[in-house]
Amino acid sequence: MPVEEAPPPLAAEPEPAQDQAQQPAESKRPRIVIAGAGFGGLYAALALRPARANVWLIDRRNFHLFQPLLYQVATAGLSPGDIAWPIRALLRHQPNTTVLLAEVCGLDLRRRQVFLRYTGGPAQFQPETLAYDFLILAPGSRNSYFGHDAWAASAIGMKSLEDALEIRRRLLLAFERAEYSAASRAALQTIAVIGGGPTGVETAGAVMEIAREVMLRDFRSLDPRHTRVVLLEAGERLLPAFAPSLSDYAQNALRARGVEVWTRSPVTEISDGGLAAGGRRLQAGTLIWSAGVSASHLGHALGAPLERDGRVQVTPALHLPHHPEVFVIGDLAWCAGRDGRPLPGLAPVAMQQGRWSARNIQRAIALGPREGSWARPEAYRPFRYRDKGMLATIGKRAAVGQLGRIRLRGGLAWLIWVGVHIRYLIGFRNRFMVAVEWAWAYFTPHRAARLITEERRSKPPAD
Repeated sequence: MPVEEAPPPLAAEPEPAQDQAQQPAESKRPRIVIAGAGFGGLYAALALRPARANVWLIDRRNFHLFQPLLYQVATAGLSPGDIAWPIRALLRHQPNTTVLLAEVCGLDLRRRQVFLRYTGGPAQFQPETLAYDFLILAPGSRNSYFGHDAWAASAIGMKSLEDALEIRRRLLLAFERAEYSAASRAALQTIAVIGGGPTGVETAGAVMEIAREVMLRDFRSLDPRHTRVVLLEAGERLLPAFAPSLSDYAQNALRARGVEVWTRSPVTEISDGGLAAGGRRLQAGTLIWSAGVSASHLGHALGAPLERDGRVQVTPALHLPHHPEVFVIGDLAWCAGRDGRPLPGLAPVAMQQGRWSARNIQRAIALGPREGSWARPEAYRPFRYRDKGMLATIGKRAAVGQLGRIRLRGGLAWLIWVGVHIRYLIGFRNRFMVAVEWAWAYFTPHRAARLITEERRSKPPAD
């Protein structure tokens, strides 16, 4: 992700008019504000459909994005419209919910208000306020460069459609330049993927596949089979969250496909021409960042303890310790699992937390307001995460899966990975189109999404 602009001030407190922000009367429906329409926010909104409340879902984008498949857009496997769906269309049959195309730029927990800046509004536009009785914060996360934000200009992460399209543009443009530039061909045909988690492993496998199978006969002077893909991991092994046997399988499968794997290679320097890692230098035409994320800057506005990665410590019921009306879910929440360790920032965690917080709110609403507040912590139940396992694909007919004590690898794991991702896509049209695209890619070497778009002119939002 490019270098971030400084986030808007989070402590701004323009004097609000004394309205319904503080004292929800028993005669009115409670107001529920959801910040973020990612997995957590969207599933919370959907779960609130039967609630006798007024719900506002706020996001700076007008679509829900299926982030686990962003790397497929970046590697020309899918088109952007295959993994995104308009939020308003998803909630059109939910009359108690209003969608706002805006960004939460500040909070006032005492007055129970959020400050909104509408997307596309004039630069001098002053934030407006929106009162709430319950607030669900699900703003997601942003790329973390571990204090080296200047690296973002050269190594693009994958947190948005703009990021994925920029990676695709750079990747395909590098091959085009290598066609007519024999002197720098070796560097242009070198792609470095930084970070050996699931996104890095999946991206490295997909890049090698498109180079050696899809573009094999597209060029006259260039031989795509000479493409060099290097996957760098600072730790001892790839996929550290998986069992060691599955990490070994993934590493061997990548190497069998021609991917170079550098473990124990923390990156110490990045520039437009390449990087330095583990005492070695690498000249690369395309750098892709998948090494880490940090929580949204909104966490600093909550006055709650923060972890080192910026996540907010919440109670077992997912609300702030001193504000039972404020729920924090998804990538922003530090929530311990049954083993005492923090739950990972995965889509299944966010989805389950979204539904759980919505149910806790509905339990509180059923009891009615008390002492000027709808929040009833005695009605809340502690969150219990149902771990459905982890999956990561390496390429065609090769994946790894960890479902409790069950370890899967190879073709069966790959088929499960395909089925799970199609199942959780939003909208029948997207499920159908992705299934068709993957079937087409399985039997043929063609990728229709190999389009070089214009260079990104403006910086994306901070997270």
